[in-house]
This record gives sequence, structure tokens and C-alpha cells, in this order.
Amino acid sequence: MAATSIFLISNKGKGDKSVEKSSFDVIDEAFTIIKDQGVYPVEGELLIEGALRGMTEVIGDPYSTYLSEEEAAAHEESLAGERIGIGAEITRSNGKFIIVAPVKSSPADKAGLRPYDEIIRIDGKPLDGGTLQDVVKKIRGEKGTAVTMTIYRPELNKHLEISIIRDVIPVTTVSSELIEEKERKVGYISITTFGSETAKEWAIASENLIGDGAEAFVIDVRGNPGGYLHSVGTILSSLLQEDTVYAYLQDANGALTPLVADQDEKIKFDSQLKKVPLVLLQDKGSASASEMLSGALKDLRRASIAGTESFGKGTVQDTKDLANGGKVKLSTAKWLTPKEKWIHGKGVEADLKIAQNELFNEHIRLVSAEYTEGDFSDDVAYSQKLLAGLGYTLGRDDGYFDEATSDAVKEFQEESKVEQSGKMDRQFFTALQKEIEIYRENRENDVQLQMGLDYLLHLLAEK
Repeated sequence: MAATSIFLISNKGKGDKSVEKSSFDVIDEAFTIIKDQGVYPVEGELLIEGALRGMTEVIGDPYSTYLSEEEAAAHEESLAGERIGIGAEITRSNGKFIIVAPVKSSPADKAGLRPYDEIIRIDGKPLDGGTLQDVVKKIRGEKGTAVTMTIYRPELNKHLEISIIRDVIPVTTVSSELIEEKERKVGYISITTFGSETAKEWAIASENLIGDGAEAFVIDVRGNPGGYLHSVGTILSSLLQEDTVYAYLQDANGALTPLVADQDEKIKFDSQLKKVPLVLLQDKGSASASEMLSGALKDLRRASIAGTESFGKGTVQDTKDLANGGKVKLSTAKWLTPKEKWIHGKGVEADLKIAQNELFNEHIRLVSAEYTEGDFSDDVAYSQKLLAGLGYTLGRDDGYFDEATSDAVKEFQEESKVEQSGKMDRQFFTALQKEIEIYRENRENDVQLQMGLDYLLHLLAEK
């Protein structure tokens, strides 16, 4: 079975094209020498996987790669419509494995896991020396089975034993909202990735918005890394007239194959989608399938693009199964916009150019450590940047906790109604995270969205 995705970029290797097949004899020879004579013992399967990785690495394309059976499963799960688990985000902080947040109504939430819970043991076994990937692997399992976690809850200063039944965790890639401004209604749809169920989610969200009176749409693919080719193709087909070429695939010989908007027999879309004014929001994190969407809408003058230049990935990958359960993900084609432009390394340029407020770009992290004046840490630098973005005066963001930083922390603590300790402790980081979330939820602070809305409102006013 082959799966086509559109995680892009391709730089062809300069290998000897006269060698049409691998020299299995020399590979077997090296395998035997290493196994029989090497002073460092190594499993035969690892040697084989090393050879497979080496073959894809020599291509010189970071998006052509070998995936072990475990890696292939994780890759497919990332684009699946649902996954099996407990439904909790976990991070590693200062050597500790901390619950960032349980997903609402998930098994973890129902069992009582809470933010800042520290995982001590899983099924009675301590986590000493493990990686975050190791912890996630231990938590995952089959639907209906139980995992027991010993956690330490700081506010109670005690250990708790929690049993959680693994279950299906739905993966939602599309969210929507009706925005009402100046007596007009605009539908806002965010697409986080182009997964297996994204087109269906798009159909439901867009139909609901049109039913609620949306006269125009903002499509937000900021930070969207791409996904399945068929998913973005179905969404484009809902926005374009039938038989419109929305992209081309170019093979290794230069031959072009047009990708054409057509009617999807399995998913029904509201016919109004082909007529409503559109603005698409993108940024440097918008890549591959997101760029196919923006490139098509831009070239066909179907939408205006707001934000910044996109990432610039211009190849398509096919994923092929291997006999050992692994897969090879290989760049097999370039994709071009309707005007036959290859955006690789360049990105799609925005029509309405505006950089986002820095507080939207900073990743919100959970910090479990405590810092006082005189300390130096990346966590301190992270907090200094957020405080400065909120309008507090610090004078530095290099991670050194000086007197001015302490004053800013105390001022923030006073305004947030938490203990004015002047320390960066758990109460401080929790309050800071909440304040940033409130800031981001205020649409007026999202300058790229505001520009898109203003543009659409101007178009609607002219009608």
C-alpha cells in the first residue's frame, strides 16, 4: 500500500546512475564482517535499518527517509482521524515528566490527571533515565486496556495512584467560528493539518457557517505543516469551479500532470463555497499542502493571502511499505502552482503583508522549576520575553534574573492577584500562561486576522 503525502523539499543525490541495482554481495559481506569481527556487538536488524537509513540519507533530501515500523506507525497516527491513548499532553522539564494538560473529556481528564502532575511510575516501574518518547510508548496501548500511573501532585505534596482506561481520542484538525463585525458575518475556519478526516471536517464547518449567515470566509493555515494531497485537493475542489486546474505534478522526467477540481461523491459541500469572498492567513510555518492551497487560491485570484511569506516546500512524497514492516518515504514529484511556478525555497508571497505580534509566535511551555534573583536560565529568558510583550519593563531578555526582572515579576504578580514573592515559581508560571492565553484569545491582538477581516469587510461593503 502506498500513501501520498505532501511534506515537501527535494535535492537530488548525485549518485552514479550507471549502477541500476544494489550490489547485495558487498552489503552481505559488510554485514558479516561487522557481526563476526566487530568488538562492539550489534543486532542484525539494527545493521539492516542502518543500511536502509543510509540509502535515504545519501539522497540529500530531508523529506526522503526510512521509517522503522514504530516510526511509520507514529507518522500515520499523526495524520489519522483518531488515535488510541489517554488524552494528555506531556512534557519533560528539568528531568521530570510533567502533565501539561489533559484533553477535555478524555480518559486522562475523567481519571483526574491535572496540569503539573509529575509522572513518577508507570505500571509500577520508575521512569529513571527514560526519554519522553519512552514514556509516551509506555502509556500507549490497546483500546480498553488500563495503565496505572503514580503521580506527584505539588499542591497536595503527596503521591497519587491513578488508573486510566485507554480509549479512542478523536483528532480534530478543523475549528470554526462566526465573527460578527460592522453588522456583517464572516466565517473563520482554522486548519491545523491536512489529515485523513480534514475534508469532512471542513465540509461540516463550512456548511454550518454558511447556514449561520457567513458572507465571506477567513481560512487560517498559519503553522500548518501540510499533510495528505487528497485532503487539500478535496477542499480546493469545494472552492473552485469544476475542471479548474489547481496544481501540477511534475515527475523526474519533467512531465506535467494537472490536478483538477472535481466533485467528491462521498462528501457534499455547500454550493455557496464557490462564490464567497476569501482571505487565507499564512505564515512561515505554513508548508507543503498549505502552500498548495494558498498557491492555487492566489494564482486563480480566488482569494487574497494575508500574513507573511510561507515556508517553501515544493515536492510530494510517496510512502512505500517494506518487508520488515518499515516504510520508505520518498520525494517522487515536484508540485507547481496553476501558473506552473515552483515555490520550493521561495514560498508563496502574501498579498496583504503583515508580521504577527511576537506573543503569538512564542511557544507556551510548562515550567516546573523555581527561579530567584541571580539565577540564569532559558526559562527566565522565556519569561522575560513574555513579560516584555505584555508591556512590563525589564531591559533584558538574556535569561539573567536581575533586580529589574524581579520588580517586573512582582508587578505582574500584583496585577494577577498571586503572592508577590518576586520569584518565578509555579504560581507565577501558571498565571503567566493564563495571561498569554487571554491575550491570544482577544482577536484584536491578532493583527494578521484583523487585516484579513478588514479586507473582507471592505469587499462586502462594496457589494
